[in-house]
Amino acid sequence: MILNLILFGISTISSSNNELIIHTLIIDTIKTTSQDSKKNINNTYQERLRYLDQNTPMDLGFNDKVTPFINSYLGKNKNLISRMKEVSPYYFTLFEEMLEKYDLPLELKYLPIVESALNPRATSSSGAKGLWQFMYLTGKEYGLNVTSYIDERQDPAKSTEAACVYLSKLFNIFGDWNLVLAAYNGGPGYIQRKIISTGINDFWDLQEHLRKETREYVPTFIAINYVMNYAEEHNITTPPPQLSFNNFDTLRLKKQINLKILDEMLCVDLETVNYLNPSFKKNICPEGFSVVLPKEAVDDFLLNEEANYLFVSMVNNKEILIDEERIVYKVKQGDYLGKIAREHRVYIFELKEWNNLKSTKLDIGDELIIFVKKEKIEKKEIKNNEYVVQKGDTLWDIARKHKGLSVWKIKSINNIESDFIKPGTTLVLPSI
Repeated sequence: MILNLILFGISTISSSNNELIIHTLIIDTIKTTSQDSKKNINNTYQERLRYLDQNTPMDLGFNDKVTPFINSYLGKNKNLISRMKEVSPYYFTLFEEMLEKYDLPLELKYLPIVESALNPRATSSSGAKGLWQFMYLTGKEYGLNVTSYIDERQDPAKSTEAACVYLSKLFNIFGDWNLVLAAYNGGPGYIQRKIISTGINDFWDLQEHLRKETREYVPTFIAINYVMNYAEEHNITTPPPQLSFNNFDTLRLKKQINLKILDEMLCVDLETVNYLNPSFKKNICPEGFSVVLPKEAVDDFLLNEEANYLFVSMVNNKEILIDEERIVYKVKQGDYLGKIAREHRVYIFELKEWNNLKSTKLDIGDELIIFVKKEKIEKKEIKNNEYVVQKGDTLWDIARKHKGLSVWKIKSINNIESDFIKPGTTLVLPSI
């Protein structure tokens, strides 16, 4: 229709100039249409954000600095938002309860999406960890304990409470939520110095004086608020949530327990146990600590508590093997404890303990008992394919997408110690 009107309007123009004029008019018309479309989209953003802004003490107003971040989440990062919608019900219940306790805006529940993409095991290049990305010293300052076995920065409940205390403190300092967000990212000292040096205490005016990450932090937060509230209007599908806080309970343990033993006793997938308990660093729950499990598993453990602790002792004493195989190795010429330990991926002290050795001396023909991890035997039989890690992926997510695959298999075959995986990393996956 537009093209017909253009052609009608130039029907009396000389033929020698027709092609050039038609081309120019079409391009101008497309530009105008594109500008109108862009204006309509921005008007939609503005209207919807105005509604959100009216229901919070935070600043969720629209401006042109927010637009590119909204467009990014609705475009190339659309899959990330879909995943956030899927896992958010599990975390948002906890976030909202704690934010309410400290009388903080509920919109701050979206902050961990900006910080960690709702990955409780997320680790930044600077060493910040957890949903709320606490640095080691800041975490210690706000009561988050870190030991060889646990890292409470990765504990959803404890880190959320620590974040609420920290955010309350920042608001007492700045009294402006945009500056609070900027300080959460850049540090309160950094923002205070910038305010003093420029004499500016409004974030949008101060923005150009800040480093890039902090400059973009508030627009990103506003964009996340928008897309999480209006994902469906932009045809972003939301898979049904897999987890709900209502289905889980905590169990306080009287003995130190390896999470693999809980898996064996209670028939709960180890990857699920790890997902529910991200603060445990070595698959070990120390004595006196609580572990989060499905309610029926907690009930089952308590009903058979005495037998369960006996089972734990028997596993620790190698009377019962759950993820190991007992082999007898005959010492041959050239062998020594270090070589044998390395070949079987065990420690020298374990070889000595299992065989009551007082020294490292061996004789040809000696028989050694070795307990070898089953997954290390199975590793040789695995056929492989590749998977490129996407933004927002966790090992638990990847394992769940591939039927029959577990987190420990991914870590074993890729020689991964940490649960942190960077986008773009190529993982070798076993063919099940």
